[in-house]
Amino acid sequence: MERIKVIEIKKSVFENNDRDADNLRQELKGRGVYLLNLMSSPGAGKTTTLIRTINLLKDKIRIAVMEADIDSDVDAVKIKEATGIQSIQLHTGGMCHLDAEMTRQGLDNLELDGTDLVILENVGNLVCPAEFDTGAVRNAMILSVPEGDDKPLKYPLMFSVCDLVIINKIDVQPYFDFDIDKCRSYIKMRNPAAEVIPICAKTGEGVERLAEWLLNAVKTWKTN
Repeated sequence: MERIKVIEIKKSVFENNDRDADNLRQELKGRGVYLLNLMSSPGAGKTTTLIRTINLLKDKIRIAVMEADIDSDVDAVKIKEATGIQSIQLHTGGMCHLDAEMTRQGLDNLELDGTDLVILENVGNLVCPAEFDTGAVRNAMILSVPEGDDKPLKYPLMFSVCDLVIINKIDVQPYFDFDIDKCRSYIKMRNPAAEVIPICAKTGEGVERLAEWLLNAVKTWKTN
């Protein structure tokens, strides 16, 4: 019997995407645009965190946001109304992640001249977005206290690819079985170099430290 030919499509897709992502990073470097890929599960507080952080930074650097979702423009409208910065919505057509080419299409619809920082709010998902390089300079993710301190054990890839882990909703920590020290240790197991910043996006606690981290990251990248 003739053997069935097996084609490793997934490998090819990732290889092509990695090449596209590297090319996009180089192009953005040439234009002086820092791209941050922000990921989390749904409801972790990405948009609220962005609004707080952007309002602390928008007078220091020029910022734009791309909101990715399967449908609706709710988040992009919130960002625009709350901060006044450039904001667009990306519809993924049912896809649970963004890749480098999708990210490029979004960037093509932004006014990038003079823009220092573009933040991509990826689709709410702890699995698929971690698998695809978007072309971002850095990856960040938000883990909210109600999700539990063991998420780094359950979603290892997400935590291993992120340079920054933001622990949000620390104001409700007394009401949940969440040990922040254990969570830090689990994160370090996956990624010893990851920065961990606890915040409460609702009250603003810790957000100044987050804004400072991001400002320093942009300035360092621009000068190197």
